[in-house]
Amino acid sequence: MTCTDSPGRGGTVPVTGVGVEQAVTLSAVVRLYGRGNNKVPALRGVHCAFGRGSFTAVMGPSGSGKSTLLQCAAGLDRPTSGRVLLGTTDLGTLTETQLTRLRRERIGFVFQSFNLMPSLTARKNVALPLRLAGQRPGRAQVDAALQQVGLGDRGGHRPAELSGGQQQRVAVARALISRPDVLFADEPTGALDTGTSREVLGLLRSVVDQAGQTVVMVTHDPVAAAWADRVLFLSDGAVHGELAAPTVATVSEHLARLGG
Repeated sequence: MTCTDSPGRGGTVPVTGVGVEQAVTLSAVVRLYGRGNNKVPALRGVHCAFGRGSFTAVMGPSGSGKSTLLQCAAGLDRPTSGRVLLGTTDLGTLTETQLTRLRRERIGFVFQSFNLMPSLTARKNVALPLRLAGQRPGRAQVDAALQQVGLGDRGGHRPAELSGGQQQRVAVARALISRPDVLFADEPTGALDTGTSREVLGLLRSVVDQAGQTVVMVTHDPVAAAWADRVLFLSDGAVHGELAAPTVATVSEHLARLGG
């Protein structure tokens, strides 16, 4: 699961092969914004892979390219050049319709703002992705997803009747109900207090350890990152190292060196 910001830089061999053990692979991914002489690089030839059944935190200073990397990896944004593979599927070969279907069926999303439908109950919010995909999920399937996140008795409650932590748990259940290849989380604890954040992070950790789920989480918080198996650091659109078995202290030290 080595990542580099350019082929062969620093003597590191970039990830170029495609194997069943990689849930997501980015190869020489560049993302430019703007036009002509005003183009600004958000990602600079990033090579990276995320193994199946792993929990990776992506960190770096503001403007380092964290969110752009997540958006490209999740098929929400197309890179200017390079390849993004979900398993063995090259996202660059898909039409917009095919990409939309892939996101619904094979990718889960959790955001800082929860993004729940306020008029729908927790049960209906969880069922929504499957309904949008033309499926009719059974009550037992939806309740099982809520039970997995510890909200088996809250299915009839609307978001306004739930705490922030409970709302994020509903969002996680919604993301997991389609059994996605990867769960992408963008600052999932950013709007939560310390205790509730710990509960949500423990939930993400458990879906990796117990269900074999793959989680990629963008965060600015060293405490949150310490729940992951590894931390990938970005700076100025390039990969600047990674940590295995991170701790709050080692993450904070590395961030300090990057100016984060």
